[in-house]
Amino acid sequence: MTKNNNSPAEKKINLGQDWASVVAGFVLILFVVITGYAIVTPSFGGKAGWNRDHDFSGMFGASSLWSSVLFTLVIFAVIAIIGILLSGEKIRKYFTGFIAIFLLAILAQFVSSYAGFKNLGLETVLFSLVIGLLIGNLIRLPEWLRAGVQTELFVKIGLVLLGATILFKDILSAGSFGLIQAVIVVTVVWYFAFWISRKMKVDDEFSTMLASAVSICGVSAAIATAGAINGDKKKLSFIISLVLIIAIPMMIFLPVIARWMGLSEVVTGAWLGGTIDTTGAVVAAGTIAGETGLKYATIVKFSQNVLLGLAAFAISIFWAYRSRGAGEKGQHVPARIIWDRFPKFVLGFILASLVFSFILSPETAQSSGKVIKSFSTFWFNLAFISIGLETRFADFKHMESKKPFYSFLIAQTFNIFFTLGVSYLLFQLIGSR
Repeated sequence: MTKNNNSPAEKKINLGQDWASVVAGFVLILFVVITGYAIVTPSFGGKAGWNRDHDFSGMFGASSLWSSVLFTLVIFAVIAIIGILLSGEKIRKYFTGFIAIFLLAILAQFVSSYAGFKNLGLETVLFSLVIGLLIGNLIRLPEWLRAGVQTELFVKIGLVLLGATILFKDILSAGSFGLIQAVIVVTVVWYFAFWISRKMKVDDEFSTMLASAVSICGVSAAIATAGAINGDKKKLSFIISLVLIIAIPMMIFLPVIARWMGLSEVVTGAWLGGTIDTTGAVVAAGTIAGETGLKYATIVKFSQNVLLGLAAFAISIFWAYRSRGAGEKGQHVPARIIWDRFPKFVLGFILASLVFSFILSPETAQSSGKVIKSFSTFWFNLAFISIGLETRFADFKHMESKKPFYSFLIAQTFNIFFTLGVSYLLFQLIGSR
């Protein structure tokens, strides 16, 4: 026992999950960039998706689909193993459980590719969560399946990769108004959402994740914040469900309201991009608004996405300081404590963004970024399958879900009106001069 405790090799390999996710994420990034790997994660039916009249024999008979499934499985299994080993954990029965979770994520990809769901802007993570919840609540999970559940690792690797898809250059070249609006909206709406949640007696953890989801970029922001504060996965799944469900009526009605109000496509696009929380719903709503509306909706949404890394960084420091302990209230907090509690994967996110924004050539960043974006999304799908498997419906009964729900609706309503005012001011009154 003494030998094992003092083993240099054992100490060397235990980096902790945060650093392990950064290393595993960058191993994957380097693999894609250096090799020029160009096979994205499996998709079904293309951008339009599939419907009941689709040629399923042609879809499932295509060698490209099965090549994508096989290569994705191998790559993801290897990267996850690297992360697990560097975290100081044992593999045990990991392979069997991981394959099962992987196949469930593929199923979620297939279901979410249905044209009707795509038209509604529903993202795959919602179906991943639902599938996981159904299985987790209908059967008692066997040990071999539990071994594949590595929720935190999946989320953190996905977030590191997400940084490579958010390019500062694109935002800066798109114009300053989008970035100015993003800064104003994210700051004000985040504070209001947090404040109203606390007024309604929602706990700090719930309030922080909810505020980020409403103010920044929905699903990704909620996931990043949950990782930054080590938030409760059940609370995270509740917020993600709210984000994805509330986005549907907003996607349908906001373009109609904008047209009724006589807003220009520019203002409409900026409004939609600043208020609707999911990228898919933003694109759908922008399409309804028109070509110019879609352009500005995308610019503003990307501008808010850029702030995700900075926001996660600030929230991490805020949370580390805030959670120092009741007994230490009013006392000086050493920088070492803040550093120890700071989620290191946030640094991986920011570093990946900087590398793809300013170091790699635009051509390499674009080609590799497409693959890495699909990888990032699939890691989140694996994570939400895992969250669903670990969550039981009975758990929601103890969460006092009405208060977070009402807080979310109030915050989102404020977001709609406030962002409309900012969009009109910047893009109509100032921008038209």
